[in-house]
Amino acid sequence: MLEHVPDWLGKALRNVRSGHAKLALARLGTEALLNRDGFAIRSAAFNDGEELDPCFTADEDDAVAPPLDWTAPPAGTAELALIVEDPDAPTPQPFCHWLVWGLAPQRGQLLEGEVPPRVGKNSFGNSEWLPPDPPTGHGPHDYVFQLFALDISLDLMPGAGRGDLIEAMEGHVLAAATLTGTYARGGDEDDLDWEDDDGM
Repeated sequence: MLEHVPDWLGKALRNVRSGHAKLALARLGTEALLNRDGFAIRSAAFNDGEELDPCFTADEDDAVAPPLDWTAPPAGTAELALIVEDPDAPTPQPFCHWLVWGLAPQRGQLLEGEVPPRVGKNSFGNSEWLPPDPPTGHGPHDYVFQLFALDISLDLMPGAGRGDLIEAMEGHVLAAATLTGTYARGGDEDDLDWEDDDGM
């Protein structure tokens, strides 16, 4: 229910819905940490709240992750981590599309389709960008890019899962930033076989 979405998070997101309460940011962030010291993430491919181009989604066979760039994190940051989740998925936890860590603690970017230094398992169990593919008829889903500045370097092996990453980050977030893209699946193809996966 919407009352479980923290007020600060509700103000930061557009068209907030109950699923947003389960985002990693809701667990790891606070109002003081969000955009601390001007920390922000953006994309040259879409503005916050805008629709993702099909080239980043399952509508394209060779879909890749969108380009991202971010400002310098606060002093004391040891590394950056990125979690991309769909809070509108009909699953107990947000559907995880990308887990990335080991990003340098400075102003930086990921180019379109670039493979990051360390990538964890998405909700399909693959260590890669999982292109958005919401069920037909669901309307637009949110894809929330959550960037975290951490005060430690994570000792996680590539292929770790969402739960492993969140547990490792807990208590070590210095700042957080968010960017949301939306996407509604077109066509009359069969719906994605959503797994009853808690993402943890």
